[in-house]
Amino acid sequence: MAASNKISFHARSISLPTRSHPLTLAVEEQLCRLRPSELASSSSICHNLAGLKDLYECVEDFLQLESTQQAKSVEGVLDGSLVLFDVCGIVRDVLSQMKQCVQDLQSSIRRRSNDIGAYMTSRKKVTKVIRKCLEDLKKMDCKNNDLVAEISVLKEVEATTLAIFESLLSFVSGPKQSIWSLISKLIPTKRVAHKGEEETSEVMKVDIALKALISHKSIEVKDVQKPLEALEMILQDLEDGFESVSRCLIKNRVSLLNILNQ
Repeated sequence: MAASNKISFHARSISLPTRSHPLTLAVEEQLCRLRPSELASSSSICHNLAGLKDLYECVEDFLQLESTQQAKSVEGVLDGSLVLFDVCGIVRDVLSQMKQCVQDLQSSIRRRSNDIGAYMTSRKKVTKVIRKCLEDLKKMDCKNNDLVAEISVLKEVEATTLAIFESLLSFVSGPKQSIWSLISKLIPTKRVAHKGEEETSEVMKVDIALKALISHKSIEVKDVQKPLEALEMILQDLEDGFESVSRCLIKNRVSLLNILNQ
């Protein structure tokens, strides 16, 4: 990943709004509304992606404002934006590949060839890419202790963005569970789900149905088609939300470069 790459720009001084400035407070308010979680549901991830778009609109106003406060360097923030672009590329590829996997399997089912093996192989490849990305992200040090307040706000935005991207990738990869652990979820029980209990994601529902079908459980093809359709829809929603955020990130980096080159 580009986390280790060094920016070749010469560090210059700029002025950013202070922590108590209304625009700074607006950014912090947007940050407080975002609640990224590694076990987030598809709906909460879509909500957070929409929230990220709103956040970056506030950040754009934050960057455009001229301040008379002490000048600060944004080179570290630019380094962070490169990391975000790297992760963006991975997220984009993962969503595209995953959606293609689902569409190929749907086509296979319609042709009655039921090529589940190809889907599972593609899923494993996508999951491997995701696991590698998540491991790399966990190695990153996002501490803001030594940063001035103004730059710290921007680093918080970066950290929150990465956390939401992580939750999206974790959603697509699914949890590490055995086949029988997944299939056991199909068995009806009288147990009442407790509040806060982990929700079965759309990705997991497809995996459960396919693995049950492979294991010759009493499941029909239509029971696979329905979760596949639901997964395709949510992948499209995630892709749309992600692309909106991606455009904001591009605009954000342009603004940072403009500030640096003033």
